[in-house]
Formats: sequence, structure tokens, C-alpha cells
Amino acid sequence: MLSILASDFIKIKRKMIWFLIFLGPFGVVALEAVNFGLRYDYLRKVYEKDVWAGLIAEAGSLAIPALMLGLTLIASMISNIEHQTNAWKQLLALPVSKLQVFTGKFVLTVLLLFVSSTFLFIGTIILGIFLKFGTDIPFLSLLKMAYYPYLAAMPFIALQIWVSITMKNQAIPLVIGIVGTILSMMSYRFPDWMPWKWPLLENSWDDPLYSVCFGLACGLAIYLIGLLDFSRKDVK
Repeated sequence: MLSILASDFIKIKRKMIWFLIFLGPFGVVALEAVNFGLRYDYLRKVYEKDVWAGLIAEAGSLAIPALMLGLTLIASMISNIEHQTNAWKQLLALPVSKLQVFTGKFVLTVLLLFVSSTFLFIGTIILGIFLKFGTDIPFLSLLKMAYYPYLAAMPFIALQIWVSITMKNQAIPLVIGIVGTILSMMSYRFPDWMPWKWPLLENSWDDPLYSVCFGLACGLAIYLIGLLDFSRKDVK
């Protein structure tokens, strides 16, 4: 697995993937910088009880569609490396199993999105300090804002890797991901069992951990289903 991951990291070395990993969190932080810069006095008054909480809430609402769209693009770009060069047969002819290949792509996507979430965590802290919100930084709330939606979005990561690997025409996975992004932005009124609502961390228990647990469990299930399908299918 380490060799496969090392190989995949080499393949994406000069791709636009690393730019996307940085662009998502940078875009969120930049938009919030403009938002608070233009409406600084108003937003300070709105969030006068806890300006850090206000910044976290504002950034979190933008981060979710960025996450959903980002995981769609990254999964497609990682899988499309072999599709573009017609290299699936050569790859699978090597002494590696389909389980290792599929898992390698999944783990690579998960790691890259973890890095992106870390950029968001660090960028939000820097923005808050720059806006003079004080040094009493709520690290726990920031960690939840950066990583909880990412963990709750595991079903979509597994799904996008699955469809991106098994379909040569990447338009279909991209459409699926874009529709999922739109649904996630409209999901406040959805019932708790719908996966598009989980990255919002909203549920009837008023506990974001439930959404995270649902996401991890469902993500594992979709990963296993995708792995089973990939192991039975001839990828061209």
C-alpha cells in the first residue's frame, strides 16, 4: 500500500490537484476576509458576544460547498490519470491486487482532503488574528468546523472515487458530484437520514458527532461496495 501511495503521489506531482487543495480553503478564507472587511463594524455588532464563533459559523457555511465540489474534482482528476493514458490494464497487470489499487486511490483522496481541511483550520486562525478578534482562540470549535464536515462527507468521497474509477467518461461523476453539492446547499430541511445533510452537522439530536458517525459508517459501506464492484469489473 505504501508503494502504491508513493506511486500515486508521484503521478499527481505536477497536476492541478495540489492547486485545488490550496484553492478551496484559500477561497473560503479570502471571501470571509472580504466579508468582514466590508462589513466589519456590522458583523462585530452582530457577533459581539463571540466574534470567533461568528467567524467560524460564517466560514463553515462556505466551506461545505467548497468541500463537496472539491472532493468531486479531486476524485475525478486522480482517477482520470489512468483513463487519459489508457493505463488501467498496465497498472492491474502489475503484482498488485485490485483491492490495493482501489484503496490507494481512496486513501490518497482522503489524505489530500485532510490537507485541505488543515489549510482551512490554519487560514481561519490567521484571519481571526488579522481581524483582531483576540488571542483567546477557540481551537476546539475551529477543529470541529474544519474536520467534522470532512469526516461526515466520507460517503461522497467513497462514491466519487468509485464512479470516477469505473467510468471512463468523467462527465458522469462530475455531474453526480455537482448535483450532490447543490443538494447539500439545500439540505437544511432534509430528514436526518439523508447523507447530503450530514456535512452541515445539523440533526434532531443537536449533536454534530451523530452526523460524523453516520458519515463514517456510510462511507465505509460505500467504499466496500465500490471495492467489490471494482474487483469484479474489467476497467478499460
